[in-house]
Amino acid sequence: MIFIRSADEISKFSEACQIVKETLNFLKGMIQPGISTLELDLEAESFICSKGAKPGFKGLYGYPATICISIDNEVVHGIPNNRKISEGQIVSIDVGSVYDDYYGDHAKTFMIGNVSEDKINLVENTRKCLEIGIEQVKVGNCIGDIGYAIQNYAESCGYGVVKELVGHGIGKKLHESPEVPNYGEKGQGISLEDGMVLAIEPMVNIGSEAVFQKKDGWTIETKDGLPSAHFEYTIAIKKDKTEIL
Repeated sequence: MIFIRSADEISKFSEACQIVKETLNFLKGMIQPGISTLELDLEAESFICSKGAKPGFKGLYGYPATICISIDNEVVHGIPNNRKISEGQIVSIDVGSVYDDYYGDHAKTFMIGNVSEDKINLVENTRKCLEIGIEQVKVGNCIGDIGYAIQNYAESCGYGVVKELVGHGIGKKLHESPEVPNYGEKGQGISLEDGMVLAIEPMVNIGSEAVFQKKDGWTIETKDGLPSAHFEYTIAIKKDKTEIL
């Protein structure tokens, strides 16, 4: 079922998403060489709870932590642990919160210190993929228009677009219908309607699109070992505009 949200519901999404945005900004001030991914996770959990919200990921589907933190060739769903962040890495952090029963979900890839030109270009172009995808989110367009725009831009840069994982509808559950792939055909898929709330999240690899899941049952890595970047916004479709929540 695809839910059409009221203005009141969208305002609740906005509250949850604002907390996620603030959490990412809070972590931005902490993330530096030498800090462990577990330290960042514990700080994120404390921050979210201080805002009167609950971590959106912890315990969901059995996930053990508050944030997903993925480094270099890890695409998504990296589990926080005692490993330390190093100079020159790119670090993707995906965060969710639940506030007044509604989810917020954003992700960002951070560049740590002096990062190679290839990584800088990957991060900047993946962010651009998100922006280009969101430009296609308007009443009357289709899900395929979003994926086509993202895929076309990413592949024009020589990158691989991850196909095994996709964006999604969001609401009182983190993952709802419809799926929002980062690839597709123009004019294909469901029509976008006023009141839909979606999480758009391109995952883009420097090399091949191929990925695999590690033995921890969560972390997704690139098969060729090359870096990957990830950005995500939760957005609401309105009659006259698309709002980043």
